[in-house]
Amino acid sequence: MPHIKLPEELPGITAGFAFRPETAKPMRALAHILLHEPNSLTGGERELIATYVSSRNKTTFCELSHGAAAASHLGGEAKVKQVKTDFASADISLKLKALLVIAGKVQQDGKLVTAADVEAARKLGATDLEIHDTVLIAAAFCMYNRYVDGLGTWQPTDSSMYEQMGQQLAEKGYAVPSARQPVTV
Repeated sequence: MPHIKLPEELPGITAGFAFRPETAKPMRALAHILLHEPNSLTGGERELIATYVSSRNKTTFCELSHGAAAASHLGGEAKVKQVKTDFASADISLKLKALLVIAGKVQQDGKLVTAADVEAARKLGATDLEIHDTVLIAAAFCMYNRYVDGLGTWQPTDSSMYEQMGQQLAEKGYAVPSARQPVTV
């Protein structure tokens, strides 16, 4: 049950966005830039970073909606499950594994990221923009996760709902709510 009066029919972050649309707009815009706009990291890779951080924060709504978006980009959920379970043995690039090391450290405490972590990612082909965006995705998702959990939002258990949200996010991004229901972050 939400800690404040939120729209009952809206899950997760969408309820907070509906409650305060003026803060939703820049939060959506940030997610859209980081996860959807053109980038040298694919949409699937960026969604995997968001999913990984959300899973470590145990924020079900964000973990499942962004996991579904990653699966939509990647053609299935196998890599999503691997990344959440043990990304070091997942079928992803070595560069993405190095970026997930950085994301995991940001999720715990940004000061844990070392020059050696950054250099390891660079040696595997990560650009400064990719390192920057990995850090910002991880930091932003800590904020989004705490927003969802701190308000005690409703987090559905129906997997088909997350699949639908994930497809919407992968196809249209985050800038504008969908016609059916607001877009998640």
